[in-house]
Amino acid sequence: MTTNPYMPQKAKIISIKPQTDIDYTFVLESNISPVSGQFVEVSLPKVGECPISVSDFGDGWFELTIRRVGKVTNVLHELKAGDTMFVRGPYGNGFSIDSYRGKEVIVAAGGTGLAPVKSLLNQHQKFSSLTLLAGFKSPADILFQPELKEWQQTFNVTVTVDRGDAGWSGNVGLITEYVKSLKLTDPKKTAAIVVGPPIMMKFTIKEFLGLGLPEENITVSFERKMCCGLGKCGHCKIDDTYICLEGPVFNYTRAQNLID
Repeated sequence: MTTNPYMPQKAKIISIKPQTDIDYTFVLESNISPVSGQFVEVSLPKVGECPISVSDFGDGWFELTIRRVGKVTNVLHELKAGDTMFVRGPYGNGFSIDSYRGKEVIVAAGGTGLAPVKSLLNQHQKFSSLTLLAGFKSPADILFQPELKEWQQTFNVTVTVDRGDAGWSGNVGLITEYVKSLKLTDPKKTAAIVVGPPIMMKFTIKEFLGLGLPEENITVSFERKMCCGLGKCGHCKIDDTYICLEGPVFNYTRAQNLID
């Protein structure tokens, strides 16, 4: 009997943690086995379906950090621990952790772009060194604050905001300014991962190239609205490339030619 690839499975909510006023992290009980950078399709009967990046995972569970931005996510944010949502996947290509082993790795994440790389950051011990540059619009928009403090104890972390407030004593400015100031041991042997809004990715990659990183050393993740996840509907298609199948993680040598 052939399994219907569109058929979701139930996932019980183990816990819910507010990150910001509009971002909640849901820990779900499930036997799916994603890799860092993949996504799932989340649905609620009679409401709809939406793609969400997997932000972390482990044996028998995985985590989704969901922003309240529309019909489906508004209802998802009304759920409580013990409730059920439906998921199918995981889909797409994620980050190849093995390709970063023993390398100097720099992750530049803007806003919710920190979610798709969270599980990768938790595997920092596999890299020779790791630097995280995380940028947010304001202090109120900062995600994973306990994790950021924990990561600061084990590898280089810079958090910056576009605009501060009266209670903010941290960095203010765009990620690009902090890329410029990086001191790399050997750009040819450094790997960069860039995830975030398109305009942020464009200029951050430009700065990495200015530091001497080869194009093939840069990896990006496209945050697009995937619908079927199976390369059938064409909603995420750019030219002849289905982002849901061949992405969302791409080497920059390929991504630079994917223009909407």
